[in-house]
Amino acid sequence: MLDAALHAISPRFTRPPTPVASLLIHGGVFTIWVLLFLRAFHGGGLAGWSIGIVYVAYDTFLLAFTFWQTLPLRRAAPPLPAGPRQSLAVVIAAYNEDSVLEATIAALLAQTDKPDEILIADDGSTDGTAALLQRVYALPPPPLGGITGSGLIRWLRAPHGGKARTLNLAIQHLTADLLLTVDADTKLAPDAIAAMRHAFDRPGLVAATGVLAPHCDSSLSGRLFEWFQTYEYIRNFLGRFAWGRADSLLLISGAFAGFRRDAVITVGGFDPDCMVEDYELIHRLRRYGYDHGLFWHSAVIGAARAHTSAPGSIPAFLRQRRRWFGGFLQTQLWYRDMVGASKYHRLGLWMLPVKAADTMQPIYGLCAFALLLDYIFTGRLAVLLPVGVIIFGKIVIDLAFHLWSIHLYRRWAGAGTNANFALAIIASLVEPFTFQLLRHLGACWGWLFFLTGQRSWGTRRAIKKTSAAS
Repeated sequence: MLDAALHAISPRFTRPPTPVASLLIHGGVFTIWVLLFLRAFHGGGLAGWSIGIVYVAYDTFLLAFTFWQTLPLRRAAPPLPAGPRQSLAVVIAAYNEDSVLEATIAALLAQTDKPDEILIADDGSTDGTAALLQRVYALPPPPLGGITGSGLIRWLRAPHGGKARTLNLAIQHLTADLLLTVDADTKLAPDAIAAMRHAFDRPGLVAATGVLAPHCDSSLSGRLFEWFQTYEYIRNFLGRFAWGRADSLLLISGAFAGFRRDAVITVGGFDPDCMVEDYELIHRLRRYGYDHGLFWHSAVIGAARAHTSAPGSIPAFLRQRRRWFGGFLQTQLWYRDMVGASKYHRLGLWMLPVKAADTMQPIYGLCAFALLLDYIFTGRLAVLLPVGVIIFGKIVIDLAFHLWSIHLYRRWAGAGTNANFALAIIASLVEPFTFQLLRHLGACWGWLFFLTGQRSWGTRRAIKKTSAAS
């Protein structure tokens, strides 16, 4: 059933023609990069660093957009009228996650508004997952492809085929109105499900993401990466709120995401051939909604909070960003006919053109940094001075946005963050020359990952068994 719907709806199979507007937008982003890159070798003075000026201007524009769209967070939002209680099932997709699975389930059982069902979707784990489920939850081992358990917690044992296939199999065993996907290394705050369930009282909401905070291991490297990623996550989720205000939110975190189950079934479930199946699914849901005159939209729910494991070393971080960016490129290619298309309203005219620019942003950033190094090593002080002024100005803007975003985030998502103003100042000074470059390197690796068509899921390290609200 899901496969038939996916083949009928996904542009990966239907292959609509690419409109002229999409070709011009994507081609323009690439052409501008080529011209600016050549300018570096044929232009003198500050004009030789035009690629860096464009990169700084584009990033500043996105910060300004987020700032403007998040201004309403200064005031408390009016309460949403409560609707009829909808049934809700949680699916925990797990592959060799025995070290973190018990803590994740415990957080679900401690919810103020408990789910109606918890389905552990075991993607053919070969570690101690089976022993854990038998010992702690008294669940008998199901046959391959089968399901056991008759109470709150059930166990689905799937043949190993990746997260998307396992989720699709789980969906077909559920009858709840709402579906929550929770990664096995993600711990929900006690009131997270209550906030998510209430959010779906909004008419037309088919997908929503909770607000995640990163947690890394306790090593020095892990602490550094958690520090940087804490501020990155804050900015990103505020950015999602901003795009949600423009009815253009596409990025839903599968680590903690809510869906209207019948809508997911209608569009064919998760695509097993996409590297970022949650991101692609939102494209398909929104496309289907517009094509069929449905008022479908997506949102980020500030009151639905959770902690999730994040990479704590350079290799792990680069691998994660390689897959994320490769999947982003994959999805941008499949849905290229929506870029610049007025029938998709702000999504087609605003968000997707920005995403077209984002395909080249890391290349712009690395080229700008490489030219800066060249100016330093060749002693071109006449160029370094004005470039330094631009970089200093950008750092000041980033610092101001860091401080503002922490203030807004605390009002919006509560105090459950390790971010503080003093460390934000240090991060603003250090990040452009360290963590930001790593993000760009991982994204450029993602280009190779995308072009070679590789996919992987992998395992994650255990997270500390602390409250997700802390």
